[in-house]
Amino acid sequence: MTDAAASVALEAPAWAPELRLLGRADYEPTFAAMKQITLERPVGGRDMLWICEHPPVFTQGIAGKQDHLLLPGDIPVVQTDRGGQVTYHGPGQVVAYPLIDLRRAGYFVKEYVYRIEESVLRTLAHFGVTGHRVAGAPGIYVRLDDPFSHAALTGPRPGDDPFRGLGKIAALGIKVSRHCTYHGVSLNVAMDLEPFSRINPCGYAGLRTVDLSTIGVPVTWDEAAQVLSQKLVAFLAP
Repeated sequence: MTDAAASVALEAPAWAPELRLLGRADYEPTFAAMKQITLERPVGGRDMLWICEHPPVFTQGIAGKQDHLLLPGDIPVVQTDRGGQVTYHGPGQVVAYPLIDLRRAGYFVKEYVYRIEESVLRTLAHFGVTGHRVAGAPGIYVRLDDPFSHAALTGPRPGDDPFRGLGKIAALGIKVSRHCTYHGVSLNVAMDLEPFSRINPCGYAGLRTVDLSTIGVPVTWDEAAQVLSQKLVAFLAP
């Protein structure tokens, strides 16, 4: 991570979490730390936003099914307590962990998820990419044939693949304990995407996974991390 990224300045937002830029951080100690902080968090404790990337790792959600792990090979698999199925984290992916008190924020989990997704949509828009939501499938998707098209998605007909023509560019998995959040969202920037072929991403067989580099957007990790941080601070504000 460059010095520029480490000195991200957020311009006097109404909500100012403690921003921690962790650089490349091993997944398991990061998971353990945010869980411990949440469990020990005092009432009124300051909200935080952690930004990092992880060495290669597969993570399983609390209800994750083993058969969605197709061929993990030499990449470790870590069982977590977040929602969702299996996903992959690796270099070239921006991972954001908001640790916030939803009671103080004044909104519930469904809106929290919406606000995180909106932050990703606005981050993609900053780089000229149109992201999309898919009903019932948390995360953000792009059109594989034209990721810059502003046309709205048309709902699939009964029996159609809801992901036809789409690639997943951001994955979401959260946990709420004592009304406080941890885990978060990952945005694919410039990765080795091969490990996604070793799993059914987020539990969907055959789901394509893409990154900004693959769809023709030459953005650095630092640039994407800075913009995503700013959007999360703006859209998660009470």
